[in-house]
Order: sequence, then C-alpha cells, then structure tokens
Amino acid sequence: MLTADIRQRWLTFFADRGHTVVPSASLVSEDPTLLFTVAGMVPFIPYMSGLVPAPFKRATSVQKCIRTLDIEEVGKTTRHGTFFQMNGNFSFGDYFKEQAIEFAWELLTTPEADGGLGFAEKDLWVTVYEDDDEAIAMWKKTAGLPDHRIQRLGKEDNYWSTGQPGPAGPCSEIYFDRGPEYGAEGGPAADENRYIEIWNLVFMQYLIGNVKSKVDFDILGELPRKNIDTGMGLERVAFIKQKVENLYEIDQVRPVLDLAADLSGRRYGADHDDDVRMRVVADHVRSALMLMSDGVTPSNEGRGYVLRRLMRRTVRSMRLLGVDRSTFPELFPASRDAMSAAYPEVEADYERISRTAYAEEEAFLRTLTGGTSILDLAVLKTKSEGTTALAGDTAFQLHDTFGFPIDLTVEIAEEAGLAVDRVAFERLMTEQKQRAKADAKTKKLGANDLSAFAEFRAVGETVFTGYTELETESRVLGLIIDGQSVATAVTGELVEVILAETSLYAESGGQEADSGSIVGDGFELEVLDVQKPVRGLISHRSRVVSGQVAVGDPARSVVDHEWRKGATQSHSGTHIVHAALREILGSTAHQSGSYNKAGYLRLDFTWSQPLSAETKSEIEEISNTAVRNDFEVITREMAVDDAKKLGAMALFGEKYGDVVRMVEIGGPWSRELCGGTHVVHTSEIGLINLLGESSVGSTNRRIESLVGADAFRDFATERAIVSQLSSSLKAPRDELTARIADLAANLKAAEKKIAAYEASALSSRVPALVANVVRVGDVSLVAENVGELRSSDDLRMLVTGVRERLGSDAAVVALAAAVAGKPVVIVATTAEARSASLKAGALAKLAASILGGGGGGKDDLAQGGGTNVDALDDALAGIRQAVGSTH
Repeated sequence: MLTADIRQRWLTFFADRGHTVVPSASLVSEDPTLLFTVAGMVPFIPYMSGLVPAPFKRATSVQKCIRTLDIEEVGKTTRHGTFFQMNGNFSFGDYFKEQAIEFAWELLTTPEADGGLGFAEKDLWVTVYEDDDEAIAMWKKTAGLPDHRIQRLGKEDNYWSTGQPGPAGPCSEIYFDRGPEYGAEGGPAADENRYIEIWNLVFMQYLIGNVKSKVDFDILGELPRKNIDTGMGLERVAFIKQKVENLYEIDQVRPVLDLAADLSGRRYGADHDDDVRMRVVADHVRSALMLMSDGVTPSNEGRGYVLRRLMRRTVRSMRLLGVDRSTFPELFPASRDAMSAAYPEVEADYERISRTAYAEEEAFLRTLTGGTSILDLAVLKTKSEGTTALAGDTAFQLHDTFGFPIDLTVEIAEEAGLAVDRVAFERLMTEQKQRAKADAKTKKLGANDLSAFAEFRAVGETVFTGYTELETESRVLGLIIDGQSVATAVTGELVEVILAETSLYAESGGQEADSGSIVGDGFELEVLDVQKPVRGLISHRSRVVSGQVAVGDPARSVVDHEWRKGATQSHSGTHIVHAALREILGSTAHQSGSYNKAGYLRLDFTWSQPLSAETKSEIEEISNTAVRNDFEVITREMAVDDAKKLGAMALFGEKYGDVVRMVEIGGPWSRELCGGTHVVHTSEIGLINLLGESSVGSTNRRIESLVGADAFRDFATERAIVSQLSSSLKAPRDELTARIADLAANLKAAEKKIAAYEASALSSRVPALVANVVRVGDVSLVAENVGELRSSDDLRMLVTGVRERLGSDAAVVALAAAVAGKPVVIVATTAEARSASLKAGALAKLAASILGGGGGGKDDLAQGGGTNVDALDDALAGIRQAVGSTH
C-alpha cells in the first residue's frame, strides 16, 4: 500500500464521518514559541484552548511536521525521522473518548478492500494513562481486547502536550506487534522496537502551564470544551503496510537512499555504519526539500540554522560514504520526484529550491576545505607538542565557528594517529546548549499570556475598516493591563484596547503598525502599537493621555494621515521592486521577507550572488518607470485557488484563508496575495531611491530603498554634497569623478614615497642599534627602547634588520617602542640562541607581563604589549635578566 494511498484512505474515512478536510499548514509555525509545526495538532491549538472559536466541530488533516530534538537518532532506529506526516482527526467539543476509540478501531481493522487499513486485530495492543479506567472500559467494549493487551503507563508515555504551556491531556496509544523476531514478548511496556506505536489518541481536556519537563508541569484547569486530538504516523503505518524494515525504506524515501548507495558504490545492507549514513541522507534531503518548499532558507540562526544543519549533515554523511564531490544535484531531484505527488508545490518551486540547495552545498564544501586546513595545522601542532589527543576547544571551535562536523574532525584526527578530547568537546557543547536553553526559556517566559484575549475573540473577529477610511466609530470591547482584563484605565496607564471595529492597521505582512489615537467622550489614548495577538483579533497597545476609558464606551480610532500615506507608498513600492527584481533576475528571485514603514522599504529575496551596479541601476529604473506609468493599484477579494490561477504570488511565512485579497499593479506584471494598505495609483509613490544591496546569508540578498519624500530628501542631500565638492575642487560636476580619481592617485603615490622614505629612515637606525650590542655569556644581546613609532610593523622591521646584521651566532634582539600611545615589545632570536633555550615567545610573554598585558608568538619572532607605556625600560630589563640567568 503506497504512502499516498494510506493518506487518501485516512482523509476519505473521516470526511465520510462529518470531518472537514483541512489542508496541511506550513512547516513554519504561527506559534511564536515554536520554530516549526512539530505535531499535527499545532495548527488547531487556538481552537483547542478556546482562544479562537473553532470554525468546525470535526476536522481531519495530514499535517507536515519537523522535529529535530532526536536528530542524532536518525538512521539508527526504525522510527526517528526529522520530517514526518501526521494523520489527525480532531473534535472540538463534539465527540470524546468513546467515539475516538471507535473510529480508530474501525479504520485500522476494516479490510483494505472495504477502504480500511486491514490490520489484524490480534496484532494490535493499546496503552492508556495509568489511572484512566474509563479508556480501558471503552477499549474492552469497542475492540474486545483482553486485559494483557491493554497496558497502563505513566506521564512519560501517556500524557501528551507540545512541551509548551497550552492544551494537554491523557492519551491512549495503539501499537502494532511486528512479531517475535523483532524482540521480547510483553507488549509496548517491554519492547518498543517490536511493538511499534502507530496511533495516539489524545483526550485533550486540560490547560497546563509552568512546564519544566514532559512530566513536570501544572494543570491550570479544564479547557472550555473537551477535545479530541489524534495522530497516526503516516510513515510508520507505511513501512508496516509495505512490509519493509523502517521508515527510510518506504516509497517516499527509498529512492534517495538507493541513489546514495549508487553514488557511493556501497551496498545497502552490507555494513551497519554505512546503512545509517544512507538513511541519514535519505531523511535529511527530504526534510531540507520540504523546509525550503515552505520558504525556509539556510542561515546561522533559528529555522535557517536547522535547515543548514540538516544539509551539512547530509554532506558529511556522503563524505563518510566516500563521496567528496557535490551530490545535491542528484539527490534532491530524486526526493522531489518521490514527494511531488503528495505536495505539487515541490515540483512547481523546484527551480528556486534547487538554486538554494546547490549553492549551500558548494559553500559548505568550501568551508570543509578551509576547516580541513585549520584542522591540519592543529594536528601538526598537537604532534609537535608530543600529545596524542586534539584539544576539545579546537574541535569545538571548528564545529561552532566553521560548521565543521565533529565526526569529520574525529575521522581526520584518527587518520593522523590522534584522538580527540571528546570529554572537553562535549562539555563545551553542553555549556552552549544550556545557554541556548536558558535563552529559549527566557523567551518562553517572556511570551505574553494570551488567555485574557479569549473572551473578546469569542465575541467575533475585529472588523478592519482601514482600507477605505482613516477614522472609524466603534466601542470598547475590552481593556487589558498586565495580562488581566480590567473595567477601566486612567491617565498615564498602558493598556491593551480591544475595539469592535478599527481603522488602525495591525503589524503584519511586513508592514509596520499604524500610528494614531483612540478618542472618546472624556478620554484620549495615544496608540503605541497595533498587533494581532490571536487570529482575527486586533489589539491596540495604548497610553492613556487624558481622562478615563471604560469597557463599553463609544470610541473612535484615528489614523495618523501622514504616517498611513507613507506606509502605503512603501508597501506598494515593495511590490514594485519585487516585480522589477523578478523581471530582471527571473522567477527564482522570490521574496523571502520584507519590512516597510513610512519612507522606507526593505526586501529580502532568494539569490546567492551580489547584484552588479548595472543590475541595481536597472532595478531602480524599472521601479521608477512603473511609478511614472501611474498604474492603477487594484485590490480584489477572491478564492485562494482563483488568485493562484491568475498567477498571484503567495509569500512564505504568511497564512491565507479560503478567501484572499489580491493586490494587482500593472496587470499580470505584479500580482500578490497581500493584506496590507496600498496607494490607489503608483504615481502617488513619488520616487524610489535604491540605497543598496547586501547579503543576509549564503542564499539571500537584501535591497533597501527610500520612498517618497524621504527618497527626494536623500537625493537633495547628495546634490548638496556634489555641489560642495565641485566648489572645493574647482571642477564642473561632470568632471568630478576624474578629478577625484586624479587626487586619489596622487595621494597614493605620495603615500608610497613617504613609506619609502620612512623605511629608509628606519633602515638607517639599524647600524646604531647593532653598535649597542652587548655580550651576555655566549649570547649577543640588543635590548633598546627606540621611542615612538608609527606602527608595530615598523618595529618588526627594525628587529629583523638588526638580527640579520648580527649573523648566525647566538643572538637575541629585543626592541621596545610606543605605538599610538601603547607599549609594544618585539623579540627575535637566531637559531643558535633558540638551541640555547632562548625563545622569542617566552621572552615576549615575560615583557608583556611587566607591561600589564599579554603576548607570545613563535620561537623565532614574537610580540608583547600592554597598557603601561612607562614600563618599557623595565620590560627590557626583565629580558636582559632572563637572558643573563640562562647564560
């Protein structure tokens, strides 16, 4: 039974039983406490918590999910995958335990010919939460299961939550017995390799908080309504029904595994370690593909870091399989072909995805080359010091700074006959993880408690009137101070204000929130921010300027006209710049983020190379031509599928409903799904002044522009600068470039002459310094303070010049100088001196300790410095004493 067939049987079964089929949400979670959608129920959390009224009583979905907490287990077990699909059926205050159990048993045991999954009843076991006698009774009634095939387990296994504050509840899990060849008798409690969990029925009835661990949390109370949340692992059921050994061998994953084997010339099944590596490749390529299809791009933080880690682990695994060259151009198409039947967007967006993936692999291969060079030097140093283990901090630096995998460090070190201090490495990794966890905990604790908004959202959605008016009469639905609903707010207080209708735009879609006020009879509020704390509800963070505002009061929202005008100019400008980019660079230059406010726009887009000056100029020219053409900006509401048929672009990270708002500029030239505010005609934008373009990661670029009056003022400033230069240099504007180039060339020539003169002057000081040589035993010593110098390089030139004049005999040269007000000592030694145990690094470190700083270097040449310039003579005296005591 193919994976797609199992998926369709699931959706059909529940649709036939009154469930609304809900498309998979993005892997990028809307929940600010989650990087990714980690479970099938995540998109439904607002409905389960009662924060947002559910638009349906029953729902079913096949949700894309990503989890990377157990990434090190991928490939080693039958059940760990970073990307997986979760079949789910949900009830929001409708049916509960009994019908959930009945649905599960019916779908599992109905013969395949009748639309079921065809599991034999004798192979199924269940677990329940330790004190859930009700669930046990229902299993016996529905399935006729004997007592020994119903096992009680504790919170660790049979109490479910996302690991964050929110809905939770006891659960009952269904397991499939793979047979005695896979492990011991005794059910799931005895062996979870033999008994594979395939379906989890969560009886979602509590709200939890103060979550410290999976088993340590507080139950804050019961949810407004009892809900059902179930999850069947699609990949787990697929590998059982396809009679393969694990989820890496199912039809959606196996093609990449087989290709990894072909590329490496190794046979799957011949070697355990190679098998694990091939599974890692198959899993991680699919996960990376799906993440990029949802708009995630590689970076060094957040979601992008997870993606980058998956891709780098893939490269590492192929390397350990003996393949050093690029393999993504072969692996990713294989995964695309396996996944596109279920997710057509993978095929549609593949040009963009492949550009990003291939560039990331090439960049990491270069990193590996650089990291290998650093590692080779570390290996040589370790061997020269006579130790047998590479330092843990070196391995950590390679991992943390260069993204160099620890397994590869170990592999290269072992080839050189060295171990790696894994204890120190793991300690540093643990410390880093603890810092990250502490930061995440701080962020989690800092997240707003949204429960206070639930009662207001239950009344209905906030009506936004700002597309057509800047002032709207409404009434105060609610006031929230410090997370608590209050009846009134008085002068000086900060308060969240909920209105039934508002003309003030809430920050979203890259557009900054409106500036404005809320006024009424006897009160005035300055609006500081406007947000959507929960879906469908707009909240105004405000300061009471005067009077007292109360729940139920009539109120008028007032938008700052100039602010809104600037915001609409910038948002429409963003659409125009995006269209210009795609006209020049092609469809793979896709917007990956934006920010616009009055007078300014910023657009991030997928591209891996800097734009030439000519390309930037062309983008600016096309953008301003669109402004001058006075295109009408048309907004239309329509079904999302109809908008996509017209070519409207859906931007990553944005969530769209069944009905969407399409903004059109210049007909098909620019069509985007967008909820922001816009100008009526492009001529209202005035001017777009492209400030610059820069990198925001290996596969993303950023364009910044000024818009409208701000763009004009910037041009006026530049004109004033040009006029001033023209006057100062006595050159017409059209000759300025050549005049400045001549001046720069003359300056460079003058600097070269000065440098040559200074070098000659320095060289002339060498004979006098050599003349001051003294004999200390068998060693010639020059230790002098040469006063003030321009740079340490000048001092180094003197030191090496004196050493050359002293010949091959044992000699130490130590010269001190004040460089930019700081003390510097540089020491050089000859080979004979070093053989006599006089090493420059040790002497420089001694001098630096006297100067109140640090220093060191190689045995033949080293430098020290500090903070006490008055101690230079003492530092030289210390060196003289050290040379004397040695000889």
